[in-house]
Amino acid sequence: MEKFISIVIPNYNNEGTIGQCLEAAFASDYTNFEVIVVDDHSDDGSVEIIRTFPCKLISVQKRSGTSKARNVGAQNSRGEIIFFTDADCLLQKNTLSIVNNIFPEVDTDLIIGGTYTRIPYDDSFYSIFQSEFVNYFETKSAAHPDYIAAHAMIIGSAYFKESGGFPEIFLPIIEDVEFSHRVKKAGGKLIIHPSIQVQHIFGFSLVRSLRNAFRKTTYWTMYSLKNNDLLTDSGCASKELKVDVISFVTSLFLIASWILLRKPVFLYILPVIFFSNIIINRKLFKAFYESGSSLFALKAVLYYMMIYPVPVGLGTITGVAKHFRSSKESWTKVKEHNPYNKKPAPCQLSSTVNEEEPG
Repeated sequence: MEKFISIVIPNYNNEGTIGQCLEAAFASDYTNFEVIVVDDHSDDGSVEIIRTFPCKLISVQKRSGTSKARNVGAQNSRGEIIFFTDADCLLQKNTLSIVNNIFPEVDTDLIIGGTYTRIPYDDSFYSIFQSEFVNYFETKSAAHPDYIAAHAMIIGSAYFKESGGFPEIFLPIIEDVEFSHRVKKAGGKLIIHPSIQVQHIFGFSLVRSLRNAFRKTTYWTMYSLKNNDLLTDSGCASKELKVDVISFVTSLFLIASWILLRKPVFLYILPVIFFSNIIINRKLFKAFYESGSSLFALKAVLYYMMIYPVPVGLGTITGVAKHFRSSKESWTKVKEHNPYNKKPAPCQLSSTVNEEEPG
C-alpha cells in the first residue's frame, strides 16, 4: 500500500538549484505524493521557476527563516508522512519507494533520517569531499544517531505537528539538531537508513568549502556550549573531527616550541600525534579511498588533516566568543519557544502567507 507522502521544501533565493530539485522529485518512481515549496520571501527568479511545476507554492511575505518555512509547509501538508529536504537536494528515483517500505504502518514517535549520496551532483574535489564526509559521519551510528538532518528527514505528520516543530527563534542553522534533541528527550526514537539518499548540489570551491566549515562550526559550538555537549560524538561534529583539529593545533604548538626552544623532543612527538590521528580517522579515510580514486583519497586525507582544521578551529573560537556574548535573555527565548509539552496552534494562512495550488 502506497502511503501519501508530503515533500516539504523551503526555498530562499535558490533559483540555481530549485528547478533541478523539483525535476528530481517529480521523476520519482513513486506516485502517491505531493510537493510543497515554501518560499521565504525570495527576491530572485526562483518563484517563477517553482510555478512551472505542479507543486503547492506557499509564499511568506516577510523573511522568516528556514524553520518557519518548514513549519508552514508541514502545517499545510496532507500526507501521512512528511519528507523534509532542501532546495539544493535531488531525490533519487527510488527514494520515496524506500521511505514507503520502511516507514511503519501506524504513526509512531519515530524519526527516520537519510543522508547524501557519496558522490554529489557536481564533481569538483571539494564537493565530493564534503559529500563523502557527510555521508560517512551521518551513517556511522545509523542505529543510534545523535540527530537527524533536515536534508532528508522523514516523520509522521501527526507526530511532527504534536512535537512543536522546528524552533523559529534560534540560530540560523542546526534547527534540525535542536529539534532532534528535543524529541529524543521527550522519548522519541531516531534512526538513519543509509539507503534513503538525496544528491546534494554543493558547487564548492576551496573558499566555499572553508567558509562552510567555519560557519557551521561557529553555530554548532554556540549551540553545543549551551547544551553542554561540546565533546559529544554527534554526526558531522564527530569525535574523529575533534581529534583531527586537536592534533593539528597540538602539532602547530610543538613546531612553534621547537622553533623557539630548539629542543628536538618537540619534533619527536609529532609522528605519534600524526599516526594517532590516522588510526582514529582510518574508517573515514577508507571511505575516501572507496570513492574509486586513490588520488582523490590522498588529496582528501591531506585536505582533512592539513587544511580543514583551520576553519573548524577558527569557527570553534568564534562560537565560544559569540556564546559568551549572547545575553541570557536571548537564550531564554530559545528555551521557551515551542516547548514539547505545548501543542502549537495550527498555522493559519494570513496576510503574510500566500498559497498557490498546483497548476
